[in-house]
Amino acid sequence: MSTGVIIALIVIVAAVIVVAAVLTLRARRGPGGQNLKRRFGPEYDRAVARHDGDAKAAEHELAERVERHGSLRERPLEPAQREQYEARWTAAQERFVDSPQEAVAEADRLLAELAAVRGFPDGAQYEEQLDALSVHHAHHVHGYRRVHRVVGAAGSGAQNGDGRSGTEEMREAMVEARALFEDLVRPARHREESRKSVERSDGGTAQGRSDGRAHQPWGFTRRHAKGS
Repeated sequence: MSTGVIIALIVIVAAVIVVAAVLTLRARRGPGGQNLKRRFGPEYDRAVARHDGDAKAAEHELAERVERHGSLRERPLEPAQREQYEARWTAAQERFVDSPQEAVAEADRLLAELAAVRGFPDGAQYEEQLDALSVHHAHHVHGYRRVHRVVGAAGSGAQNGDGRSGTEEMREAMVEARALFEDLVRPARHREESRKSVERSDGGTAQGRSDGRAHQPWGFTRRHAKGS
């Protein structure tokens, strides 16, 4: 074998090793920033804000969520289960008029229970359950976060002293949480179509859907609850 052939083989082997190293490094780093931003939508912006504008730190956190929960496969609901959960949510909405705090607390419990039934971590592990939901329902998970925060504030007595403002905050939290509830009870095919529709939309539209304003709310909408 001539010296030239040997050198050519060495160069080829070296090039293969370099390419393999680059691919391995990219795999370890997980999805890139643009992919994460597209996947998480408004949740990406919240993560960046939570890290005081440090996009790299936010992307590291989100990539870790994908690594932990990306392979999760949601369990389907039986039609009877779906009807049961829908009836319970409707009852919570109707209860809001007379007892906003109880209605929001029930919505919080219902989302935790429904997520666990669908295969997400148990509601007793709230933060872990929220992280897993953010990987698969990024555009709507904030509604659950907001309801949970409102319930916690009510339980600790940290609610706004203005009764009307407190009731309005609970109402808005319920409206926003409804989007995640519908995502979890909706058949997988319909949910996938909705996800693709959100991803095709521009940033403003996606944000509008994520915070519940573009999502048509339920019965009482602006009806005043007692004490408001």
